[in-house]
Amino acid sequence: MSDPRQRPVELEEGWKDMQAGIDKLIRILEGEKNESQFNAEQYMKLYTTIYNMCTQKPPYDYSEQLYNRYREAFNSYINEKVLPSLREHRDEVLLRELYQRWCNHKLMVRWLSRFFNYLDRYYVLRHSLHPLKDVGLLCFRDHVYVEVKRRAKDAVLRLIEREREGELIDRALVKNILDIFIEVGMGGMECYEKDFEEPLLRESAAYYKRKAAEWIASDTCPEYMIKAEECLRAEEERVDHYLHAATKPKLLKEVEAELLATYEAQLIAKEGSGAAALLRDDKTEDLARMHRLFSRVPKGLDPVADVFREHVDGEGMKLVKEAASAAETKKEKDKDVGRPAKESGGGHEQAFVRAVIALHDKYTGYVADCFANSSLFHKALKEAFEAFCNKQVAGSTTAELFANFCDNLLKKGGSEKLSDEAIEESLEKVVRLLAYISDKDLFAEFYRKRLARRLLQDKSASDDHERSILTRLKQQCGAQFTSKMEGMVTDLQLAREKQQSFEQWKEAKGRELAVDMSVTVLTTGFWPTYKAMDLALPAEMVEGVEAFKEFYEGETKHRKLQWVYTQGTCVLRGSFKPRPIEMVLSTLQAAALLLFNEADELSYAEVAQRLNLPDEDVGRLLHSLSCAKYKILRKEPEGKTLSKSDRFFFNEGFTDRMKRIKVPLPPVDEKKKVIEDVDKDRRFAIDAAIVRTMKSRKVLQHQQLVLEVVNQLSRMFKPDFKLIKKRIEDLISREYLERDAQNPQLFRYLA
Repeated sequence: MSDPRQRPVELEEGWKDMQAGIDKLIRILEGEKNESQFNAEQYMKLYTTIYNMCTQKPPYDYSEQLYNRYREAFNSYINEKVLPSLREHRDEVLLRELYQRWCNHKLMVRWLSRFFNYLDRYYVLRHSLHPLKDVGLLCFRDHVYVEVKRRAKDAVLRLIEREREGELIDRALVKNILDIFIEVGMGGMECYEKDFEEPLLRESAAYYKRKAAEWIASDTCPEYMIKAEECLRAEEERVDHYLHAATKPKLLKEVEAELLATYEAQLIAKEGSGAAALLRDDKTEDLARMHRLFSRVPKGLDPVADVFREHVDGEGMKLVKEAASAAETKKEKDKDVGRPAKESGGGHEQAFVRAVIALHDKYTGYVADCFANSSLFHKALKEAFEAFCNKQVAGSTTAELFANFCDNLLKKGGSEKLSDEAIEESLEKVVRLLAYISDKDLFAEFYRKRLARRLLQDKSASDDHERSILTRLKQQCGAQFTSKMEGMVTDLQLAREKQQSFEQWKEAKGRELAVDMSVTVLTTGFWPTYKAMDLALPAEMVEGVEAFKEFYEGETKHRKLQWVYTQGTCVLRGSFKPRPIEMVLSTLQAAALLLFNEADELSYAEVAQRLNLPDEDVGRLLHSLSCAKYKILRKEPEGKTLSKSDRFFFNEGFTDRMKRIKVPLPPVDEKKKVIEDVDKDRRFAIDAAIVRTMKSRKVLQHQQLVLEVVNQLSRMFKPDFKLIKKRIEDLISREYLERDAQNPQLFRYLA
C-alpha cells in the first residue's frame, strides 16, 4: 500500500518510468542483442508504478490517462516499427513477417497487460471498458490487419493455387496466417469469413471451372472421375491442415458444383466411357466411384439409377429373346425328327431361369458393392426385373417357367444334378425372384399342379426340400399362398399312415387280395380338381377297391370316397414270347391291357364300352399302347394315326432291352386349364374384395373403389380394370351394390 504521507506521483513523472519499460520491451521484441529480459525487480517496479498512480486520491488518480496511454503505446509501436516492416514485403515473405509481427504483438500484449494489471482489475471492470488484452488486439486489428489483410489474403490464395498445381508449400505458415484472420475476430468469425473465406470460395470455383472445362474435353469418364475424386480428397485434406473446419462444407460444395453438377449429364452419357459403357464392361470400381461422387450432388444419382435400370432391363430382354430363339430352334429340330415338342423336355426354359438368377445375383452384387445398397438402386433393379420378368417367354409366362424350374429341381431324376445345398440356394433365389412377378397366383397354381404330380407319382426327391420351399414361399407371399400346398404335403404323410392301417386291418381280417394295392387318401379342398370318371375296373382291381372301401367306412364316418383313377399307377407283368417284361402304367392303361387277358381281339368301340370311358380318353389310351414308343398292342390297319374302326390285338412278340419299362400317356396341355382356373379364382377374389370394401365403406366413388380393390389384390396379381368394372356390374345385377340415382359413379352397399 502507498504511504499517505508520501508525495503523489505526477502523471508525466510516472509515465517516464513506464515509457522506459515499454522501450525496453520493444527492444526485446525487435531482437536487439544487448537487451536482457525483465527481471523480477524491474517487473515489480513497473507494476508498482501503475498501482500507485491508480490508487492516489483525486486529482492524482491517473487511471483514465494510463488506460489511454496503454493504447497509444501500441499504436505508436505499430506505426513506427510494424507497419513500415510489413510495407516493404510481399507474397510469402510478407506472410512470414506478418506472422512474426503478430507473435511479437501478442507478447507485447501479455507483458503490458501484466504491468497495467491493476487497471484491468478495478478501473476497466468499474467502467465496463475493453479488457487490456482486447485493447492490444484491437490496436493490431484496426491498424495492421486492416492495412495488410488484402495482400495477405492474396498471398495465401496464391500459395493454395500453387499447392493445387502440385507444388509443396509451407502449410504451417498458411495455418498461422489464417489463425490471425480468426483471432482478430475477437471470438467471432466475421473477419475470417468476409476477408478470406468468401474470396477463397470464389477463387476455388473459378479454378475448378477452368480445370473441369479442360478435362471434360479430353478425358474419358473414368479419367475425369479419378481427377475429380482426387481434387475433393485434396480439398478435404487442405481443410484438415490449415483451413477452418467450418469452411469444409462450403468449399466442397463449390468444388462439387463445378466438377460434378455442371458436367453430370455429359459425364454419365459420355460415349464409350459413360455409365452405360461402365455397366456393359463390368467396370465395378469406376461404377463405385461414380456412385461416391454423384451422391455428393443433390439428385445426382437419379440419372445413374435410370441408366442402371435401362441396362438391367436390356440385359433381361436379351435373355427373353435368346429363350424365344432357342425354343424356335428346338421346335424345328423336333419337327425334323418327328418328336412331340413336350416329350423332349424344356432345357431352354431351365437355361432361361438359370440365366435370370445369374443376372439377379450379378446386379444385386452391383447394388451392394458399387452402389452402397442405396434404396434408389434397389428400386431401379426391382423396376427392371419387373419389366422383363412379366413378359411372355417363348409363349409361356415367367410364372409358369419358375414353377417348372422348381419342379425340375425337386423331382427325382430332374435334369439338374445338384447337391442339397445348391438346390436349397437355387430355390431361395427363385422365391426371391417371385417378388418381381405380378401374377403370383398363376405361379401358385402351376406350382401346385407340379407339386401334386410329384407327390402322387412319388417323384419328389426330398420331403425336406419340399417343406423348405413352402416355408420360403410363405415368408414371401403369406400363409394364404401356401395353405393348400402345405395341406397336400401333410395329406401324403397321413395317407402313408392310412395305408399302414389298411395293411394291419387286412391282416387282422385275414383278407388276401389278388393284387398288391396301396391307396392314397386326399383332402379334396387342397388338391387340384381332377377329372372324375366311372371306370369299369377289371375284377382283379374291384376286389381291392371294395376292401379298402369297407376298411375306410369302418374307420371314418360322414366322409365319402371318390376314386380318381386318372392319378393311379399300376405295375403289370407282360408275358411276351421273347421274355416277360414289367410295365409301369396308368390305372387306365392297365385296365385296358387287362381286357386282352379275356379276348384275343377287340375293336375301338368294344374297348370304350368295356371300360365305360368317353372317346377322348379311349383314344389317348390306345394311342399310347399301340402307336407310341412301346407297341404293346398291335392294331389293324397299322400306322401312327388312330381310327374308331381300328381293331387291336395283344402283341405277343413285343420285346425291349429293359426288363422294366414305363409306358407314358400322351401329354395333356395343362396350361389352358391352369389359366382358366386362375381366371375363375380371380373373378371370385375381385368379387370378395369389392364386397369387403363396400361393406366397410357403405358408399364409395367408382374410382376409389377400383383403387381399393387393386391395392388389396396387387400382392397376388395385377387386376385388370375392365374386369373389375365387369365384376362391379355383375354384383349390381346380383343386388350386392346399387348405383346412386343422381350420380352413376357413386355406389352403395346393399346389406
